[in-house]
Amino acid sequence: MKTSQKIWILLGAFTLLLRWIAGARPDWTERFYSRGLFIGIRNVIDYGLAWLPFPLAYLVIPGVLIWVGVSVYRWYRRREGVWGKIKSAGAGILSFLGGVVFFFFFLWGFNYSRIPLEQQLDLQPQPLTTEELREEFDLATTALMAARALIPEASDAALDYRPEARPLEQQLRGEVAAWLQSHGYYAGGRVRGRQLYPKGALLRFGTAGIYFPFSGEGHADAGLHPLQMPSVLAHELAHGFGFGDEGVCNYIAYAACVHSDDPVIAYASILSFWRTLAAQYRARRPDDYRQLREALPAGIRADIDAINQTMLAYPDIFPRFRDAAYNTYLKAQGVREGMLSYDKVVMLVRAERLAAAGR
Repeated sequence: MKTSQKIWILLGAFTLLLRWIAGARPDWTERFYSRGLFIGIRNVIDYGLAWLPFPLAYLVIPGVLIWVGVSVYRWYRRREGVWGKIKSAGAGILSFLGGVVFFFFFLWGFNYSRIPLEQQLDLQPQPLTTEELREEFDLATTALMAARALIPEASDAALDYRPEARPLEQQLRGEVAAWLQSHGYYAGGRVRGRQLYPKGALLRFGTAGIYFPFSGEGHADAGLHPLQMPSVLAHELAHGFGFGDEGVCNYIAYAACVHSDDPVIAYASILSFWRTLAAQYRARRPDDYRQLREALPAGIRADIDAINQTMLAYPDIFPRFRDAAYNTYLKAQGVREGMLSYDKVVMLVRAERLAAAGR
């Protein structure tokens, strides 16, 4: 085994030990990593590499694949017996995995173990009863109608919203950063929220966006309907500012954008939250939900239909495998709810509203 391979294996094992310690001491993680080392890493990425006009993933992923291909070719060409090839392959795989673990956690992954946002904001999120869910659904519906009425060009037809990628990214980054700073979090740097091509590259795997720790950038599938883009990009920017929990990032995206100066962004944020509530309420009371949906103004129904039509253009590939794999990944990072954590935004929004009302 090469010395370099031994080093990467040891670094990977050491990182896993630190991950265990971080999970046991979120206060240490918050202080020394999330509000310490990670800020330095964030600034190196943001001011050293993020100026490129395209996603860094376009360089990182092909680069890794080429390196792996060359390594496999060299291994195949080595003149040694079967047992020697097995040992060298094992050492190579372990060292590669050690490097992946090391860079994943030090570049971003330790943020999964930081003090939960709800604890820092003194919120008490609780699962909602069906009646409570209906209450939130009605409130969101009222807010949705009011927000659409503020859009000058709104009619009974679906909104013709076509934002330019760069100005939208800059505005969303500013709004997410402002919200985080107002709640005591560091939000400096210049986190990028890129649109990823080809269209459907993420949607066909059942996800609208992804944060790539190895490049430090968030990405939203370019095939999304324009009304989905603000919430998805804001969610990925929240990841970039140091939050791992999916429901928390949904909450940050909603809270940061719901009061946007751009009425379409505010409306799109409420629409995204409304659709989360709708999915939950439909699962509990499908007949009641259908009646409520049919009672919506024609323009909102047209927007929802347009989003659904866009999503149908990119059907999932292996959805069950995808769900099982990602659910396992999230739980391995300490997110006990797994994929259900995405819906945590409903509990957080309600908890915030009740806290503001003194309830």
